[in-house]
Amino acid sequence: MKVGILMGGISSEREVSLNSGKSMMQHINKEKYEVVPIVIDKKEDVIENVKDIDFALLALHGKFGEDGTVQAVLKTLGIPYSGCDTLSSSLCMDKDLTKTILKANNIRTARWLNVKSIEEIDYEAIEEMKYPVFIKPTNGGSSVATFKITKREDVENAVKEGLKWDNEVMIEEFVKGDEITCPVFENELFPILAIKAKTDFYDYEQKYSANGAEHFAINLEEKLYKEVKEMALNTYKALKCSVYARIDMIITEQGVPYVLEVNTLPGMTATSLFPQSAGEKGISYTNFIDMIIEYSLKNFK
Repeated sequence: MKVGILMGGISSEREVSLNSGKSMMQHINKEKYEVVPIVIDKKEDVIENVKDIDFALLALHGKFGEDGTVQAVLKTLGIPYSGCDTLSSSLCMDKDLTKTILKANNIRTARWLNVKSIEEIDYEAIEEMKYPVFIKPTNGGSSVATFKITKREDVENAVKEGLKWDNEVMIEEFVKGDEITCPVFENELFPILAIKAKTDFYDYEQKYSANGAEHFAINLEEKLYKEVKEMALNTYKALKCSVYARIDMIITEQGVPYVLEVNTLPGMTATSLFPQSAGEKGISYTNFIDMIIEYSLKNFK
């Protein structure tokens, strides 16, 4: 089977994607698959460079990669691909829609506003949520153009900056607590990892530099674990995820979990969370890639 590893892309997360792709290239079982790297530099590359592959292993992140567009192209061409389908990818990329669906399913998530212009900023609603708030592009990822805002005077500039990256910007309530990530594979919760950022929040630098945030397996007390597991699996189901997705949460000092966001193509670099969690279960990176390919082929209709 000829497997093309799609990496690069045109989003703000291109560098991370290239690292994920290189890591997958290193660890994939080359005795089992014929492997070709496919670096995407422009949108047309997806159509032109995938014609003779049997399976697309996606190492793309962000827009035109994680948002359902590439998945739609591959589906149209009849090429099976890894991970969530077009609809689920789109829903999870749009944080406003993600949170709307979570709220409709009674899954706890921080309060938020979504704006398309500075005129739409509702300062009264922000006061109600209380400062600080997080301001970020609605469809962004990897904490690009994400700001922690502590006073009213800084809101407008943060929104303007976010609108340079996206057509919509989210203003979200700040929930103080410890960040965890819940990797879900085929409706099974893999070992939960704690994320300890060395700065104020888990930003781009903390996510991807070798000496960035620490992450390690964590055992939650039984009652909390049960609630976190239920929330993670319900989130996976509500957003129609398939094969694998990573659900990020924050747990307050009072032990109350909130869902932050869902990653449908989580990072696959040497420092990434999902491969680390799989490792905690005794699954090597090479076997984990096998599992992704196997279950993605089963799910492809």
